[in-house]
Amino acid sequence: MSQINRTVIATDSGLPSQSSDRSLASTSRLGARGLQLLSWLAPVLLVIIWESLAQVGWVSPQVLPAPSKVIRTAFKLATTGTLLNDLGVSLLRAAAGFAIGTAVGAGLGILVGFSRIAEAAIDRSVQMIRAIPFLAALPLVIVWLGVGEAEKIFLVALGVTFPIYINTVLGIRQVDPKLLELGRVQGLGSLQLIRRIILPGALPSILTGVRYALATAWLALVVAETIGAQSGIGFLAMDAREFLRTDVIILTIVIYALIGIAADGIARLLERRLLAWHPNYGAAR
Repeated sequence: MSQINRTVIATDSGLPSQSSDRSLASTSRLGARGLQLLSWLAPVLLVIIWESLAQVGWVSPQVLPAPSKVIRTAFKLATTGTLLNDLGVSLLRAAAGFAIGTAVGAGLGILVGFSRIAEAAIDRSVQMIRAIPFLAALPLVIVWLGVGEAEKIFLVALGVTFPIYINTVLGIRQVDPKLLELGRVQGLGSLQLIRRIILPGALPSILTGVRYALATAWLALVVAETIGAQSGIGFLAMDAREFLRTDVIILTIVIYALIGIAADGIARLLERRLLAWHPNYGAAR
């Protein structure tokens, strides 16, 4: 029997093929720490190449300052308190908007997920609002709420609502009907079905929505802080643009990237903790 046929038979029968065995063996040799180090290889190489090109003068400092220059700028702004103050303001705005958006998106998602009537009454309107770009809605939001904190938190909440809503509905609708039938046979009531079957089954999709929402929150905040802000990371970038401080602009971009990595790490930690029972999430990732 050929190697291809043996692989197909092993795959169809649910047994691991030789290629998957080799992949698992190589992964186990690397270990979790090795995989983490490998994930940072490309960013570190990029920074090294960037620094080298800047030092030999192949990249203009006015166009793209060296990473060492950006680090010195960060240290200077941190010692004066400017950077930490703006970072704290942006984090508070993002946290407030994320909490509001999550509550609204999860509430609407649960309602639509459990009720076809609610889907008919709500879903089309939600999808229409979701299709409106941030920049198109921004003038109207400014007319409604001005350019204060309410406008910024509202835009963040608006951006967060839709990923949470869509993935909550999807998670509830994807629960296996056979599991629900089994629960009813076992005598579980409606609340027990929700707590023991529907919620655990929908949780992977909901947490995926949380990861998307975290990224969307910062995108919305960047848009919000470019208009009428007097503090925040977005304000710091816009102020630096006026004075052609490309080192500060690069610094704000790096900060957004690092915050995104940290937020995604928190979401992955939640997945590992809340989905420890799930075979695809229980193992270290």
